[in-house]
Amino acid sequence: MKKYKIVPTKRQFAQLKQGWKLFQAINDAYYESISDLEGKLTAITGIEVEFFFCDNSCVGIGNGTRDMALIQRDILEL
Repeated sequence: MKKYKIVPTKRQFAQLKQGWKLFQAINDAYYESISDLEGKLTAITGIEVEFFFCDNSCVGIGNGTRDMALIQRDILEL
């Protein structure tokens, strides 16, 4: 079994758990905002769109059924 140099104290562990809860709330709000935007874009365009992610980075806009080509990020940023 590996011995680690840093072992959080009970107090530090409690602080890390609190930080984790905050992270989860921020992360949930982030993805909820993205979902809301996808819904708005779908309503505006009439195309069911979704943002596509790869390696935690958005690479473009497409749709889940893949009947539309992915519009890549570099094209969208022109």
